[in-house]
Amino acid sequence: MVCTLVHMGYLLLAGAIAAEVGATTAMKYSDGFSRPGPSVLTLLGYLVSFALLAQTLKTLSVGTAYAIWAGAGTAAIATIGMVFLGEGMTLAKAAGIGLIIAGVVVLNLGGAH
Repeated sequence: MVCTLVHMGYLLLAGAIAAEVGATTAMKYSDGFSRPGPSVLTLLGYLVSFALLAQTLKTLSVGTAYAIWAGAGTAAIATIGMVFLGEGMTLAKAAGIGLIIAGVVVLNLGGAH
Protein backbone atom coordinates (compact mmCIF):
# COMPACT_ATOMS: atom_id res chain seq x y z
CA MET A 1 0.00 0.00 0.00
CA VAL A 2 2.79 2.47 0.86
CA CYS A 3 4.50 1.83 -2.46
CA THR A 4 1.24 2.63 -4.27
CA LEU A 5 0.84 5.88 -2.33
CA VAL A 6 4.39 6.93 -3.15
CA HIS A 7 3.83 6.19 -6.83
CA MET A 8 0.62 8.25 -6.70
CA GLY A 9 2.66 11.05 -5.12
CA TYR A 10 5.06 11.04 -8.05
CA LEU A 11 2.16 10.98 -10.51
CA LEU A 12 0.62 14.01 -8.78
CA LEU A 13 4.04 15.67 -8.78
CA ALA A 14 4.33 15.12 -12.55
CA GLY A 15 0.94 16.80 -12.96
CA ALA A 16 2.05 19.70 -10.76
CA ILE A 17 5.18 20.14 -12.88
CA ALA A 18 3.19 20.01 -16.13
CA ALA A 19 0.70 22.60 -14.84
CA GLU A 20 3.52 24.89 -13.68
CA VAL A 21 5.32 24.61 -17.03
CA GLY A 22 2.07 25.33 -18.88
CA ALA A 23 1.37 28.32 -16.64
CA THR A 24 4.85 29.76 -17.10
CA THR A 25 4.64 29.29 -20.87
CA ALA A 26 1.24 31.03 -20.91
CA MET A 27 2.76 33.87 -18.89
CA LYS A 28 5.22 34.48 -21.72
CA TYR A 29 2.24 35.07 -24.03
CA SER A 30 0.23 37.15 -21.52
CA ASP A 31 2.21 40.27 -22.46
CA GLY A 32 2.56 41.41 -18.86
CA PHE A 33 -0.96 40.17 -18.04
CA SER A 34 -2.45 42.51 -20.65
CA ARG A 35 -3.91 39.64 -22.73
CA PRO A 36 -6.85 37.97 -20.95
CA GLY A 37 -6.61 34.45 -22.41
CA PRO A 38 -2.98 33.69 -21.54
CA SER A 39 -3.37 35.58 -18.25
CA VAL A 40 -6.24 33.33 -17.14
CA LEU A 41 -4.31 30.24 -18.26
CA THR A 42 -1.35 31.42 -16.19
CA LEU A 43 -3.43 31.87 -13.05
CA LEU A 44 -5.32 28.59 -13.49
CA GLY A 45 -2.11 26.69 -14.24
CA TYR A 46 -0.43 27.90 -11.07
CA LEU A 47 -3.55 27.17 -9.02
CA VAL A 48 -3.65 23.58 -10.34
CA SER A 49 0.09 23.21 -9.86
CA PHE A 50 0.02 24.28 -6.21
CA ALA A 51 -3.06 22.16 -5.50
CA LEU A 52 -1.35 19.07 -6.94
CA LEU A 53 1.91 19.88 -5.16
CA ALA A 54 0.00 20.11 -1.87
CA GLN A 55 -1.48 16.65 -2.47
CA THR A 56 1.99 15.34 -3.31
CA LEU A 57 3.20 16.38 0.14
CA LYS A 58 0.90 13.80 1.72
CA THR A 59 3.26 11.04 0.53
CA LEU A 60 6.60 12.69 -0.33
CA SER A 61 8.88 14.81 1.84
CA VAL A 62 8.57 18.54 1.26
CA GLY A 63 12.26 18.98 0.46
CA THR A 64 12.28 16.26 -2.15
CA ALA A 65 8.95 17.19 -3.74
CA TYR A 66 9.79 20.89 -3.94
CA ALA A 67 13.29 20.27 -5.29
CA ILE A 68 11.94 18.02 -8.04
CA TRP A 69 9.04 20.39 -8.81
CA ALA A 70 11.25 23.46 -9.02
CA GLY A 71 14.17 21.75 -10.76
CA ALA A 72 12.18 19.87 -13.38
CA GLY A 73 10.03 22.92 -14.05
CA THR A 74 13.08 25.13 -14.46
CA ALA A 75 14.78 22.67 -16.80
CA ALA A 76 11.61 22.24 -18.86
CA ILE A 77 11.01 25.99 -19.18
CA ALA A 78 14.64 26.62 -20.15
CA THR A 79 14.36 23.92 -22.81
CA ILE A 80 11.03 25.28 -24.12
CA GLY A 81 12.58 28.73 -24.32
CA MET A 82 15.48 27.46 -26.38
CA VAL A 83 13.54 25.08 -28.65
CA PHE A 84 10.30 26.98 -29.23
CA LEU A 85 10.86 30.62 -28.24
CA GLY A 86 14.17 31.32 -29.94
CA GLU A 87 16.23 31.75 -26.79
CA GLY A 88 19.89 30.95 -27.28
CA MET A 89 21.73 27.89 -26.02
CA THR A 90 24.98 28.51 -24.23
CA LEU A 91 27.36 26.15 -22.55
CA ALA A 92 26.33 27.61 -19.20
CA LYS A 93 22.62 26.95 -19.90
CA ALA A 94 23.33 23.40 -21.04
CA ALA A 95 25.45 22.75 -17.95
CA GLY A 96 22.77 24.22 -15.69
CA ILE A 97 20.05 22.02 -17.16
CA GLY A 98 22.35 19.00 -16.88
CA LEU A 99 23.05 19.77 -13.23
CA ILE A 100 19.34 20.13 -12.48
CA ILE A 101 18.61 16.76 -14.06
CA ALA A 102 21.52 15.18 -12.20
CA GLY A 103 20.23 16.62 -8.92
CA VAL A 104 16.76 15.18 -9.46
CA VAL A 105 18.27 11.78 -10.28
CA VAL A 106 20.45 11.85 -7.15
CA LEU A 107 17.45 12.76 -4.99
CA ASN A 108 15.51 9.81 -6.37
CA LEU A 109 18.40 7.37 -6.06
CA GLY A 110 18.86 8.43 -2.45
CA GLY A 111 15.45 7.07 -1.50
CA ALA A 112 13.68 10.39 -1.73
CA HIS A 113 10.20 9.91 -0.27
